[in-house]
Amino acid sequence: MSSIYSDAPPPTPEFRHTLAVIVDNEPGVLARIAGLFSGRGYNIESLTVSETQHEAHLSRITIVTGGTRAVIEQIKAQLSRLVPVHRVTDLTVEGEAVERELVLLKVVGQGEHRLEALRLAQAFGAKTVDATLKSFIFEFTGASDEAERFISLMTDCGLVEVSRTGIAALSRGAEPL
Repeated sequence: MSSIYSDAPPPTPEFRHTLAVIVDNEPGVLARIAGLFSGRGYNIESLTVSETQHEAHLSRITIVTGGTRAVIEQIKAQLSRLVPVHRVTDLTVEGEAVERELVLLKVVGQGEHRLEALRLAQAFGAKTVDATLKSFIFEFTGASDEAERFISLMTDCGLVEVSRTGIAALSRGAEPL
């Protein structure tokens, strides 16, 4: 996972976990959860949050983190003890989850670099959401490893800016969280 922003290797798959946390949608909840991670020296690789049940005032936080089995169990136990948390589900141990990420990339270039950026975007199924005579903004939605590949390849085409949403994930099958 080499990108223009980090040369650190990604967590290995056996240590990377995706957690879905259902919480009350109220001020300070996200700060308490982030504080739990930072206070104990745990890293958050990706974090997304949004209200998912408006009438019940519930939000879903999807956290991608890494650690040994013991560390992940400790994280889940500590999250579960927080008052605004209703449920913590480790999507990684529940079975394969569907994970997607939205990436916006700004590419600046002319001539062959411009044409190559368009070819790569088409090959990855990215959508052009803005175009000027000197730049493009592409929208890519897909798995994180594909996003990393797309970003890496776009670097040689004049990549100047990247914005990522973080991972959104759902467990496979008919059962809801």
